[in-house]
Amino acid sequence: MEHEEIPVDSLPPEDGSEKKITDIIRESDLSQDIRVLYLKITGNRKLMAGPRKVLTGLIITISIAAFFVSILYLIPALQEIPHVKRTAITNSPELKKEASYKRLITQLNRDLQRLSRKYNGYTSGQSYLVINTTDNRFLLYRNKKLIREGFCSSGSYKMLQTQEGRSWIFKTPKGKFYIRGKTTNPTWRRPDWSFVEEGSPIPSAEHPSRYEYGVLGEYALALGDGYLIHGTLYKRFMGMPVTHGCVRLGDEDLKTIFNTLSIGSKVYIF
Repeated sequence: MEHEEIPVDSLPPEDGSEKKITDIIRESDLSQDIRVLYLKITGNRKLMAGPRKVLTGLIITISIAAFFVSILYLIPALQEIPHVKRTAITNSPELKKEASYKRLITQLNRDLQRLSRKYNGYTSGQSYLVINTTDNRFLLYRNKKLIREGFCSSGSYKMLQTQEGRSWIFKTPKGKFYIRGKTTNPTWRRPDWSFVEEGSPIPSAEHPSRYEYGVLGEYALALGDGYLIHGTLYKRFMGMPVTHGCVRLGDEDLKTIFNTLSIGSKVYIF
């Protein structure tokens, strides 16, 4: 069998020129793809030109409208705001001679004297205590000077009810009070609500379970109607409304108040 002669031109080059031709073909295809992509992008820009102009025009229109609205409504509204005018201080001799002026000055002096007497009545030279049940803080004064302040605990304002219809609201009374009694190492006589609160039967009035020792601290000051200023075992609750109506204090604060206030000293609770 005769062998067919293969032309030399059809043989692959030995110097690797076949790889170069392939690269050229690929580069040509890549260039074609780039051209197509460029045409698409250019076309999209032309398509987006119209909406972009519409959006720009809309923004400008809204800005102009807001400007005119502010002129029509905002500026007149600002002009209607009342301006505070300061009263002019005058030292006119003619004004002081007028009868109406003299009557006004006389009335003001009377009011000032009345308020001064009232203030002195509340803040006499004696020691007194102020209790703020909103912030649960106390202020102790002596000779009209603040000598001690700190945290306390007041009523929780919670309600306790029984099935029989009895109810208690645990709030600290507000107003002007006087120290009616002072006791060291006080004993707590538990009221009925104490047993209801823990789910125990209510004992007789003089039952031994009514009395507990060491739960009111070392001192107690009586305000009347069963309300006391006393110590507590739960010092971590200072500054919080957690009591059943009494005012609780820390040990050192209670000792200072006990030694400062006397029977009859005023206590203001608000």
